Amino acid sequence: MQNKNDADKPEKSYHTATLDERSAERNPFAQFRLWFDETLDSGFTEPRAMNLATLSHTGAISSRMVLLKEFDESGFVFFTNYNSDKAQDLHATRIAALCFWWDKLYRQVRISGRVEKIPSSDSAEYFHSRPRGSQLGALASQQSQVIEGYSVLENAYQHLEQRYQGQEIPYPEHWGGYRVIPDQFEFWQGRPNRLHDRIRYTPASTGEWKLERLSP
Repeated sequence: MQNKNDADKPEKSYHTATLDERSAERNPFAQFRLWFDETLDSGFTEPRAMNLATLSHTGAISSRMVLLKEFDESGFVFFTNYNSDKAQDLHATRIAALCFWWDKLYRQVRISGRVEKIPSSDSAEYFHSRPRGSQLGALASQQSQVIEGYSVLENAYQHLEQRYQGQEIPYPEHWGGYRVIPDQFEFWQGRPNRLHDRIRYTPASTGEWKLERLSP
C-alpha cells in the first residue's frame, strides 16, 4: 500500500537526454559503452553495480546486486563463489538477466541471455589481481551457507592470513567468473510526462541487431 506521505510527493520530472532509434548506435554493445562511459564521468558511487536475476531448477526467481568486472562483444563478466545460490541457479538453467540503474542520468539498461563460465585461467588471473584482503575473503567465505555468527568469518580469515603470511594465496577452484551472453538489450531513458524512451535490440536474421521502439 502506498504511504500517504509518498502519495503527496510530486512525480519525478525527467528533463535530461533523449534516446532516438534513428541516432542510437546500431550495435547495442557500442550503445552500452557510450552510456557506461558517461556514467563513469557522472560521479556515481558504484557505476558497475548491476542487478543479477537468476532462475532455479524449480522455477524460483532470485535477484541480487553484483559488480560488472568487464564487458565486450563476447558478453558481460562478473565473479562469484561457484557454490553460492546464484551459481547453483546458473548451473541449473544457464540463463540470467542483468539490470543497470543510473539514477543521476535517469537511465536503465536491461540485458538477458545465456550464461557460461569463463576459463579458469582467466578467473585465476583476475583473482591474483585483487587486493590481498579480498583474496583471503574469497577463501574464508562459504558463500550462502548458514553460519553461527560473524566470528566464524573473522576466525577463518585470521587463520588464512597467518597460514599464507609471506606467500602467494592459492587460487580457489570454487571461485571464478561467469559471462552473460546477451540475446536482448533494452535501453530506457527517462523523459517528461512519463513518455520515456525505450529502445530494444534483438538479433536479426542478417546477423546484425534489430532496433525497435517500445511504448513506455
